[in-house]
Amino acid sequence: MTDQQQATGAIPAQPTPPAPGPWADYLAAAQRLDAVRRAASAAATEHQAAVTAARQELSVVRARLAAQEARLGRELAVPPAELMPQPVDREVAAQTASGSPAAALTALQQARRTAEAGDALLTETAPARRWRPWARNLLIYGPFAAVVLIVQIVLYLVASPGSVPTYALLCGLSMPVLAFGLGWVTIGFVYGGGPEPVDRTPIVGAIACLTPVLLTCMGVGLASFFN
Repeated sequence: MTDQQQATGAIPAQPTPPAPGPWADYLAAAQRLDAVRRAASAAATEHQAAVTAARQELSVVRARLAAQEARLGRELAVPPAELMPQPVDREVAAQTASGSPAAALTALQQARRTAEAGDALLTETAPARRWRPWARNLLIYGPFAAVVLIVQIVLYLVASPGSVPTYALLCGLSMPVLAFGLGWVTIGFVYGGGPEPVDRTPIVGAIACLTPVLLTCMGVGLASFFN
């Protein structure tokens, strides 16, 4: 706006469109071409961003699945063959991969959420299943065996010298069998109820329940030797 226009308060005239003709057609075509170029550039940028995000998501999902596979094999003894995808899963994955990067990104994000849910499920169930059967059962056989040892020590201390062989014979035959039977029943009560049979590890239970008898015999023998 010039000083004269400011003094008179006149409004500047708007630029007039070009007159119809070759020049006007050229300008319209250039504007449409620029709009198409901008749209293609925006689409390419969005496509590249989706591809980059999908690759990052794929790396996260692969790492999470590898960690879960190792954990399942280490803690739950699940063979790798049971973790392989089924034909139906492969078909669904192929259909997803043939789509746009945005669709693949959405599928990978859903897979990551599923993997996170699997981690939470493993964390909840791991404390009850991380023990090996023999170690888990030893926590039950052990207390019964300790009771057998305590009872044998008490009987040895309170029994008269002439009756020690009789008590030792009765305790050595009956109490380990009773402790083993109680441990067997307790393991079934605590860890049973599932679809699979409970591994009671009878050899570990027999060794644990007979150990107090061996310790008592060694103690009696050493006491007789020194006396």
